[in-house]
Amino acid sequence: MSIGILTSGGDCPGLNAVIRGAVLKGITQNDLEFVGFRNGWKGVVDGDTVPLGRPQVMGISKQGGTIIGTSRTNPFEGDGGPENIAAMMEEQGIDSLIAIGGEGTLAAAKRLTDAGIKIVGVPKTVDNDLSATDYTFGFDTAVQIATEAMDRLRTTGDSHGRCMVAEVMGRHVGWIALHSGMAAGAHAILIPERKTSMEEITDWVRAAADRGRAPLIVVAEGFKLDTMDDAHSERGLDAFGRPRLGGIGDMLAPEIEARTGIETRATTLGHIQRGGTPSAYDRVLATRYGMAAVDAVLEQRWGRMVALRGTQIVHVPFEDALGRLKTVPQSRYDEAAVLFG
Repeated sequence: MSIGILTSGGDCPGLNAVIRGAVLKGITQNDLEFVGFRNGWKGVVDGDTVPLGRPQVMGISKQGGTIIGTSRTNPFEGDGGPENIAAMMEEQGIDSLIAIGGEGTLAAAKRLTDAGIKIVGVPKTVDNDLSATDYTFGFDTAVQIATEAMDRLRTTGDSHGRCMVAEVMGRHVGWIALHSGMAAGAHAILIPERKTSMEEITDWVRAAADRGRAPLIVVAEGFKLDTMDDAHSERGLDAFGRPRLGGIGDMLAPEIEARTGIETRATTLGHIQRGGTPSAYDRVLATRYGMAAVDAVLEQRWGRMVALRGTQIVHVPFEDALGRLKTVPQSRYDEAAVLFG
């Protein structure tokens, strides 16, 4: 049996650990063969493959990014579509696919599975916003990177008596902001799930300053003030026609300074959160996902995704992971808000 592996959508730490876990288990336990598709669905559409054996995956679990590349290609456009992909797989002797990606990747995988392509999914998103799984790999690393950056911002903020605004990833959900903000001891955490007024934000800033602290504000890129209908965007549209988010921190900083009189600086962490060495937790989770994906292939669990429930790896239908984002519940935000100001 020959299995094709692809990584699609945005990169994140842990992708290589998934590949390694799948390949090593498949080769050592089941005598399987693997190929990698270059650059996500683009490689699937083009039939562009590279061999994946023990030499290719040796030592890659500690590397960020993905050794087989990724892209945001739609497999139904151009020369794609289930008939052409099925013909390519038959020509190259590939029996099934392991698709590693987020909601867009898994949505495409579901459509192809419904059309008869044999696919198993592995959830991937630094935002941790996929339903049907407790955690996705990459999230822990992003939180750790953001927390370390905020620790550094606090020392320079303390030195100058400044308010520091740290903008982190999170288009629709605030998991990174919530976790990193709590870890770094932020005086306010602003997330997409909860609109907040400038008055409330400045009250938190003043309360921290009045206690002799240099305020730290954490804001997710998709956060909206109570006066805003849409998330802040000043960078045009992405390949899917969605606004490129970013810059809400730069928008808030001068307003905070004008209202409080406290010198305020903003820092946008951006793609730093997605790069570099994955944390130990993400390496272990990603490896377990890769191994479980091979089991799912052998058990012919087509149209299903491996997922984490508690500490156990389970299999769930693609549709359980699609159509509904895993948002921060109000109870989790209220828990964090006790520490604001």
